[in-house]
Amino acid sequence: MKKRQLGNTDLEVYPITFGGNVFGWTIDQETSVAILNGFTDAGFNFIDTADVYSKWKPGNHGGESETIIGNWMQEKKNRKNIIISTKVGSDMGPEKKGLSKKYIIQAAEDSLKRLKTDYIDLYQTHFDDLETPVQETLEAYDQLIKEGKVRWIGASNISPERLIESLETSERLGLAKYQTLQPEYNLYNRENYETNYEQIVLDYKLGVLNYYALASGFLTGKYRSESDLNKSQRGSGVKNYLNERGFKILKALDIVSEQYSANQASVALAWLIKRNSITASIASVTSLVQLEDLTRAAALKLNMEDIEILDDASDYK
Repeated sequence: MKKRQLGNTDLEVYPITFGGNVFGWTIDQETSVAILNGFTDAGFNFIDTADVYSKWKPGNHGGESETIIGNWMQEKKNRKNIIISTKVGSDMGPEKKGLSKKYIIQAAEDSLKRLKTDYIDLYQTHFDDLETPVQETLEAYDQLIKEGKVRWIGASNISPERLIESLETSERLGLAKYQTLQPEYNLYNRENYETNYEQIVLDYKLGVLNYYALASGFLTGKYRSESDLNKSQRGSGVKNYLNERGFKILKALDIVSEQYSANQASVALAWLIKRNSITASIASVTSLVQLEDLTRAAALKLNMEDIEILDDASDYK
């Protein structure tokens, strides 16, 4: 594997980012630690999480993922070798939501405590807050960077217009600037990113960490009918992919994966890795066996013919 520069930052990452949303949700702390060890032992160094992970699970309050990662880094004493991305802006409870300066400053402190670290490598806007001016949000991030608590900032779930406004405001006022974008992007969901965001990314040289890289597991190939949806807790999110276009994409993945003796998940991720504007795709696994798919994807070199097969099958035009 070769490291890639993340946008205009000094962060160098491998092309697969581990999605920490599963920690404290579909896997417990013991399994999470085993997978974190396996992920880093395989040479990877980038972990993505958020303050809200995994508040949606009954009995959770948010922060479970950050806490598991923080405990693991403290135990392993490996903080300097790990690049951590977390996010702010999701609903964490009464008066704990949005992108006001006051809330961002407090939320960052809370994340730092859970992560058991004194700095966050990449701090991201999780969801835009239309009631807060972008200048106020950027001033909060700027303060955190000057205090050494955050190194770089990025954005996710933000409209193209607000993204451009934020980038231009940073340049005009000399404030901290978004260096990354975290959009939804995969073989099935291509149109929104390629049509509305990719040119912005290229123009501003933003690093891209796409989420739902495997379309909630659909692109692993294990969901091929509604009867397969009960195979995991995330199966319900796959139903919308079970259509003519989805089956066409699975057929293409089957053809290409057979040629490389690889799983469909590895091929779907390898296709993303080859995309010029993508820096590191976010993917999650819940077992060490599945972790092998991530390692395989990072090493897989798809040829142009196979990329065209996947491009044609997933074409939205």
